[in-house]
Amino acid sequence: MRICRFDDNKFGLVEGDQVRDVTAAFGKLPQHAYPFPRVDLMIAHLDMLKPAIEAAAREGKVYALKDLRLQSPIANPGKIVAAPVNYKKHLDEARGDPAIHHQNQVGEIQKVGLFLKATSSVVGCGEGVAMRHADRRNDHEIELALVIGKTADRVSREDALSYVAGYCIGLDMTIRGPEERSLRKSLDTFTVLGPYFVTADEIGDPSGLDLELTVDGEKRQVANTRDLILDVPTLISWASSFYTLHPGDVIMSGTPEGVGPVLPGNTIRATIAKIGTMDVAVRELAPR
Repeated sequence: MRICRFDDNKFGLVEGDQVRDVTAAFGKLPQHAYPFPRVDLMIAHLDMLKPAIEAAAREGKVYALKDLRLQSPIANPGKIVAAPVNYKKHLDEARGDPAIHHQNQVGEIQKVGLFLKATSSVVGCGEGVAMRHADRRNDHEIELALVIGKTADRVSREDALSYVAGYCIGLDMTIRGPEERSLRKSLDTFTVLGPYFVTADEIGDPSGLDLELTVDGEKRQVANTRDLILDVPTLISWASSFYTLHPGDVIMSGTPEGVGPVLPGNTIRATIAKIGTMDVAVRELAPR
């Protein structure tokens, strides 16, 4: 199942190049009063929603996917967990390029650990990237983003994939500079998720997925998730050993070599096998 959120918080079931409006199914989600739960309600109740989504799709209005403004399919992730330098060639690239490392030590992921990105940085591909500091180098980083489907607390690597609800393409934007990594990657619009949410059964084993990113047609990043230093199950197990993961939490699995700068006016195209392709426009943030 492929679920998108589009236009003014409508929901759709993606079927090829068409989308069937299934917004009516989401009326079945439980209503909450403050304090609200620290989970994404769609993901937390996905098993209950699936039959309702299938029923709504039979009557739902049909749209062309290309005509929709896609929002992040995960509306309320509690945490964005990110894996730094999780491809060997990108580690070598980061260490060898002063414009990337800025005299910061670039250590192996096993030593530097994971980091968190602000949830306020999450947008969909239809919203685009807004560069707040266009005078500095702003880089693209394509990543496989996995979405946790149930509470995960100190899970084993062997059981880890059973905690995955599904996957998205993740675009992890970053400003290069001397500041701490989380700050430079948590700007508004700097975590693009999309183009839609693909349930885990559609993907199967996430360890052999091709990734590609282009900027205005120029090929920048080409890799496969088999080249991850720490694979998806290991990342889930490791993250859950430090903090409990909740439904809707997102883990960004790391980017391969080929990262590079973008400028206002560029269009980033990110593709991951079995998920899809998303186009992301880059603009400069309008002055206040």
